[in-house]
Amino acid sequence: MKLRVAYVGRPRSRALNQAAADYAARIAHFCDFALRELREAGGAREKFPRALLVALDPAGREMDSAAFAGRIQQWRDSGVREVVFLVGGAEGLPGKLRADCELLSLSRLTMPHELARVVLLEQIYRAFTILHRHPYPK
Repeated sequence: MKLRVAYVGRPRSRALNQAAADYAARIAHFCDFALRELREAGGAREKFPRALLVALDPAGREMDSAAFAGRIQQWRDSGVREVVFLVGGAEGLPGKLRADCELLSLSRLTMPHELARVVLLEQIYRAFTILHRHPYPK
């Protein structure tokens, strides 16, 4: 399964970029993974025409880490070939795009999109370590 995290805009925080790169390298041990910067979110469906799109959204489904790992396992086991997580910029994601996505909420709290990207990457890494019974999540 291919996994992508696509985000709108160029992240400016050096520390958050380093954290994102670290988690991206860790995730790549478990699957075909890539980070992808988007100029605008509106064209995500065209860039990833066959992918399951999962948008971060405050109205999305909240779950704990074990349930998130289970969701990734469901996608993998049901033959989903590519999952793309979308992280909007300061303006969020367009409503038309959100309607074409599964919605996921990381928290009811509001956080900067750069930080949300790192939290998402950590949770993806945590999910894979749960699925592989790695000691990290303990």
